[in-house]
Amino acid sequence: MRAMTIQRNFYLDRLVRAKGDGFVKIVTGIRRCGKSFLLFRLFKSHLLKEGVPRENIVEILLDKKKDAKLRNPDAMYEFLASKTAKRRRRTYILIDEIQECKRPPISAAETPEQRAEREQEFYDILNEFRDKDNIDLYVTGSNSRLLVKDVATQFRGRGENIHIGPLSFREYYSAIGGDKLDAWSDYLLYGGMPEIVGLKDDDAKKSYLDGLFTTIYFRDIVERNDLPDSLFLGRVNDVLMSAAGSLTNPTRIANHIGTISGKVPDPRTVSKYLEFLEDAYLFSKADRYDIKGREYLSTPSKYYPADIGLRNARLNFRQVEQDHLMECAIYNELKARGASVDVGLLEVVSGNAAGRRERKQLEIDFVVNKGRKKLYIQSAYRLPDAAKREQEIRGLRRIPDSFGKLVIVDGVQPFYTDEYGISYISLMDFMLKPELIA
Repeated sequence: MRAMTIQRNFYLDRLVRAKGDGFVKIVTGIRRCGKSFLLFRLFKSHLLKEGVPRENIVEILLDKKKDAKLRNPDAMYEFLASKTAKRRRRTYILIDEIQECKRPPISAAETPEQRAEREQEFYDILNEFRDKDNIDLYVTGSNSRLLVKDVATQFRGRGENIHIGPLSFREYYSAIGGDKLDAWSDYLLYGGMPEIVGLKDDDAKKSYLDGLFTTIYFRDIVERNDLPDSLFLGRVNDVLMSAAGSLTNPTRIANHIGTISGKVPDPRTVSKYLEFLEDAYLFSKADRYDIKGREYLSTPSKYYPADIGLRNARLNFRQVEQDHLMECAIYNELKARGASVDVGLLEVVSGNAAGRRERKQLEIDFVVNKGRKKLYIQSAYRLPDAAKREQEIRGLRRIPDSFGKLVIVDGVQPFYTDEYGISYISLMDFMLKPELIA
C-alpha cells in the first residue's frame, strides 16, 4: 500500500520563498512530526518539478544507518566537498537531524566546554558551505538549544528557523475527510502525529503514541543531557501533561512530585528538566503578559504539549476533558500559523456591595501577536446563556486598546461581532477557515 501524501503547504511555501537567500534554512520540531517528509519529499519534489537535476540535490539522513559514517564532522565535510566541487548550477544540500553530526566524547571526564565545542562543530561546516557560490543549505533538527537559540551567534545572523508541528486539524481533515465532527473527535483524542493517519485500529494508535516516549523522546533527552535514566524525566513530563494549560512553575511541580514519591525534589532540578522537555519540543511555554503594564511576568507560566494525542496517551487516556483539550488545540493552531502566543493578565478595580474597591485579576486565554497584528482570544467550550457569555467576555471588554478580540466557541456558532466589538467564531470555522480572522 502506497503511503499517503499529506500536503504541508504553509511550511512548504516558506521553504520555497527562502530559496537562494544565502541563509541556512533550519526546519525544527518534535521528532516524527514530519520534518523529513517536508524536506525530502515535498520540497525535493518541488525542486525536481522546477527542473533542478537530481545530481544537484544532495541528501544526507544522519539518523539512518546508510549515512551513519557522516555523523563524523570530518567525513561530513569531505562528502559535501566532493559533492559540490566544480558545480556551476546551484546545488541544494538537504541534511536530516543535523545535531547528530558530532564527535564522540573525548573522555568520561569531559567538561561542559569540551562538550559544547564537540557538539557545535557542525556549525563551522554549514557556515563554510553556506558562503560558497551556488549552494543552498537546508537542515532539520530536534533540539532547540542547539539550533534555534544559537542561530544569531553560530550562523552569524544568517540562519532562518522554520518550526513545524504535528498536523493541524485542517491538514488532518484534508487527509481523512468524512464527517467533520467525527474527525475532530478523533483528532482531539489521538492528535496529529502524521503516522496516526495511517493507523485505523485504536489499540495501534495508543501503542504508537505511547511508544514514542520510551523509544525516541525520553531516550534522546537522556542521551543528549547525560542523565542517569528517564525516571525523573518521566515524572516531570507526566505532571506537566496532566497540568496542560494550567498555570504552574517548578516549585508547584516539585511539590506535586513530592506527594507522589514521598520526596520533594529541588525546584532548580525541576527547572532544568523543564528546559530539557522544551528543547525537545515536547512542550511549548506560554508566558504571562500584563496587558495594562505591558510587561512579562516571570512566573507562573503555562506549558502546552506539542500534540494532544501524545498527552492523552502518556496519561493513559484518563484525563480527556474537552474544554482543556480544546484550549491546547487552539494554542497549537495559533503557533502553527506562525504567531507568538502569551497568556494575558488584566488587573481591574471595581466596587463591591460594601462600597469598597476590589482588585481582581482576569485572565485572557491568549494574547496573539503576528507581525504588527495583535489579537486577544478567549476559548469558550460552551455559551449556553447570557450569564456565561458575560463571564467569558468580561476580561475582553476591559482591555484598554483597540486590537481585535475574539471568542472561539465549540459547537454551532455563526461568525458575528457584538455591540462591544467582540467577534465570535465556531471552533470548526476557526480550525478550518483561517481566512476568517486573517
